[in-house]
Amino acid sequence: MSDERWVTENLHDGVRTGFRADKVLYEEGTGHQHLVIFENAKFGRMMSLDGITQVTERDEFVYHEMMSHVPILAHGAARKVLIIGGGDGGVLREVLRHKGVEKVTMVEIDRSVVDMCVEHLPMISAGAFDDPRTNLVIADGAAFAANPDERYDVMIVDSTDPVGPGAVLFSPEFYANAKNCLSEGGVIVTQNGVPFVQGDELQGTMGEFKKLFRSYGCYLATIPTYVLGSMALGWGSDNPELLNVPLEVLEDRFAALEGETKYYAPDVHKAAFALPPYVKKFVV
Repeated sequence: MSDERWVTENLHDGVRTGFRADKVLYEEGTGHQHLVIFENAKFGRMMSLDGITQVTERDEFVYHEMMSHVPILAHGAARKVLIIGGGDGGVLREVLRHKGVEKVTMVEIDRSVVDMCVEHLPMISAGAFDDPRTNLVIADGAAFAANPDERYDVMIVDSTDPVGPGAVLFSPEFYANAKNCLSEGGVIVTQNGVPFVQGDELQGTMGEFKKLFRSYGCYLATIPTYVLGSMALGWGSDNPELLNVPLEVLEDRFAALEGETKYYAPDVHKAAFALPPYVKKFVV
């Protein structure tokens, strides 16, 4: 009998995906969720929360680069950034590559996620938690958004799927509060799942954004770990011009970014907002 362990995900009805856990590095019930960090032959080190894959060493750059650089480079003058969730530190790492960013407040509900990712997935945060611009707050992101300490130019909601602790981050109340976290002309981006199997999730967010923002929509990123299609990243702002930044302007701003990217590029930025009809129908 095989003693192989597989970490399986049953997020979508009728579909099961799995990753072989060649070596389990850490596992516990944190009080908020069940966390396991393990090694896989194809994806390197991985983290799963409540049976749902959150991040892998091999392809994390796609998600983190697109969540971070698209809104910041579109804005062009972001000084203060708010991250809700993102305990692995990948979005934080990418945001801090923008020299013009003066302060990044990151609100994570589960201290164990941060600690265990720093210990077992240090390549994800790459020292970002030690940057003097980082303000790490261990608190409920929804409660923080309801009473923000200041306003932010860019808000990135790096949430889990709408189950467990992450469910509240998809509510109308949270989105309304999130808008109040933004400075004038600010932008929010959200994790909205894979539209091919999670269209209702994207449609729900877009319905709320339509009520709240002058400009709303989503863009796509292809992330191998998140199977069954491209992932949608929601977009909301009262400044419609942020969706029409010329390619040449994006290229100039991108040239100032510290280090190289593996997925994001200005032309990819522009193309990501071109939606196939099956996704466009959810952007009501």
